[in-house]
Amino acid sequence: MAVKTMTRPGTTEIRPFKVEVPEAEIKAMRARIAATRWPEKETVPDQSQGVQLATIQTLARYWEKEYDWRKVEARLNALPQFMTEIDGLDIHFIHVRSKHEGALPLLITHGWPGSVIEQLKIIDPLINPTEHGASASDAFHLVIPSMPGYGFSGKPSMPGWDPQHIATAWIELMKRLGYTRYVAQGGDWGALISDLMGLQAPPELIGIHTNMPGVFPPDIDALLQSGITGANSPLDSLPSNLSDDERRACEQADFFWKHSGYAIEMGRAQTLTGLADSPVALATYMLDHDVASLKLISESVAGQPRGITPEDVLENISLYWLTNTGVSSARLYAENQLSFFAAKGVSIPVAVSVFPDELYQAPKSWAEQAYPNLIHYNRLDRGGHFAAWEQPQLFSEEMRAAFRSLR
Repeated sequence: MAVKTMTRPGTTEIRPFKVEVPEAEIKAMRARIAATRWPEKETVPDQSQGVQLATIQTLARYWEKEYDWRKVEARLNALPQFMTEIDGLDIHFIHVRSKHEGALPLLITHGWPGSVIEQLKIIDPLINPTEHGASASDAFHLVIPSMPGYGFSGKPSMPGWDPQHIATAWIELMKRLGYTRYVAQGGDWGALISDLMGLQAPPELIGIHTNMPGVFPPDIDALLQSGITGANSPLDSLPSNLSDDERRACEQADFFWKHSGYAIEMGRAQTLTGLADSPVALATYMLDHDVASLKLISESVAGQPRGITPEDVLENISLYWLTNTGVSSARLYAENQLSFFAAKGVSIPVAVSVFPDELYQAPKSWAEQAYPNLIHYNRLDRGGHFAAWEQPQLFSEEMRAAFRSLR
């Protein structure tokens, strides 16, 4: 186990936590990278067949020869990290309190293939807004948990840890920390979990923010998912009265469902043994999440970084490898029975940020229907699925604007 807890486990107490990866595990990771058996080069000049050989080989060379895990380990250990047991499972979380009086507690949930590393760039801007051109009245206390089966949190040994269960666990976590008034945020899985927290609507939760909102009318969402195999064309059966923004969102969602084979495969997580056996297999699988982020990362690996650097990418992949969570994280796809994109019926205050390279751009008309208490809606000019990681300044500005009316 590549971690160290400072006090006894098995209780509901909150225990200090420290990351401590043995050097032997890092050397073993490098040796496995060096021993990779490579496939032949793709037969096309683009990314239509997936992660290109040159991209993953360049990244792997850097990973083996130059990448230093100890840097991100030190960054994590410079933050207050904790572990607490909820429903029989250890939950790891970062908990950083602002020095500013009246700071608003904010719980942030990552997704796949993300982790708490995704949020490291936004911690200081959110807890120390005066150091980043904002007001002290915009400060947040931050709680950033690792989802079950991800990173340093425990791995469920039985079914039942679905998004609804995680939402309930996060509500318990905030109670355990003593917060009587807080907000929540998420993208990817975190967006669904934040929606479900809003649906449960505990009195302490005063609002949520999402950068991947569930706004599709359920009938349209079901129609689009019916086209996953490509055997039919759901776009031909859409209502004729959709606005241009609504139809464009449908086209984007249709494209995603037709290219979401990784999500379908992760529903059979135990088949993905290669993610536990080969660092490069894990890395290649994690890179191929969506077209826009793969393009961004590939350009960065080729020497044209725009937001996410090769160092960022390897910090996150190394976390998955060193905690052996490639398969355990995938099991959430089998647990989930809900649609990411469909409206859920959330009635508490909701803020929405629409990034141009997200899987789809949520139309304001649908956001207003899905979230009748919509307090903020903004379309950004740059940023994608991993917005906090890629555009931390813009993301931090969105958090301040999103929740200002609730303070």
